[in-house]
Amino acid sequence: MKPKLTPDRNLSLEAVRGTEAAAIAAALHMGGGDEKIADEAAVGAMQQALNTFHIDGTVRIGEEGDDINNGLYIGAKVGTGNGVKADVALVALEGKSIVARGGYNALSVLATAEDGGFLTVPNIYMEKIAFSQEVPEGTVDLDNKPAENLRSIADAKNVDIADLLVVMLDRPRHIKLLAEVRKAGARVRLILDGDVSGAIASVMPNNAVDVYMGIGGAQQGVLAAAATRCFGGHMQGRLITRNEEDAFKAREIGIKILDAKLTANEMASGNVTFAATGVSEGYMLNGVTLFPGGATTHSMVMRSHTGTFRFVEGHHKFQKLDN
Repeated sequence: MKPKLTPDRNLSLEAVRGTEAAAIAAALHMGGGDEKIADEAAVGAMQQALNTFHIDGTVRIGEEGDDINNGLYIGAKVGTGNGVKADVALVALEGKSIVARGGYNALSVLATAEDGGFLTVPNIYMEKIAFSQEVPEGTVDLDNKPAENLRSIADAKNVDIADLLVVMLDRPRHIKLLAEVRKAGARVRLILDGDVSGAIASVMPNNAVDVYMGIGGAQQGVLAAAATRCFGGHMQGRLITRNEEDAFKAREIGIKILDAKLTANEMASGNVTFAATGVSEGYMLNGVTLFPGGATTHSMVMRSHTGTFRFVEGHHKFQKLDN
């Protein structure tokens, strides 16, 4: 019998190695106008790094497709196979279009959990709300009106609604939500991409963002839940099945209640490690800085077992990256 995943500082550092490799690979294509090339480079670099990890890993949240160029699809085996059994959730490059246009706030993200710790979700949409541990759990709910949730958050933080900063994706689907948030009096930061980073910003201690709201990718929702667990924050998510195809995708992987409200713990349970590396400059992490023969990276790594999070600055020499 293989050992269960236990809190392991070495695994935390390995996770960072995976996101660093993907971030550097993507950054080499910054502003190149081709998001596919940038994404494939990040996926390939993360896969190469993952396969050196001393885990018997299974990808639960991963990349689309299962062709020869993508070994990080859902269900793929990663790691050396000789270590602990672990679930792996990843987005090698969050913000493909950001990198293609040389934009702001692209990330590489990787999380690990105990075997069975990550909820497998299809590549469809999820409605989400995330907020910090300062707000009592149960006072904010996806079924509440936005103004009600904002009032609960403001009361918990002992501030006015006008002092709150709400982050959401800049999408046509959020026109009604945006109008309601503005009517309630809160400030808004619209982001072009970066679903995971928006949620993380809302649960980080002493951060300017108070709440993340809106509809984004379901798989990014599970990664956001992993980070939320590590920070001790709160999150709810609910799958959005726009049509029968979405419903079929959800049922096919075993989801029985399509409109269930999911907590962070239901999406990412047990001992969780989360790592993210900035690809381009963001409001949480600096982007990759390239220099002749190498690169500098800025990452964060967290463990739910301890609640500890660290910022890691990496200095990489390209001729030694394989060592």
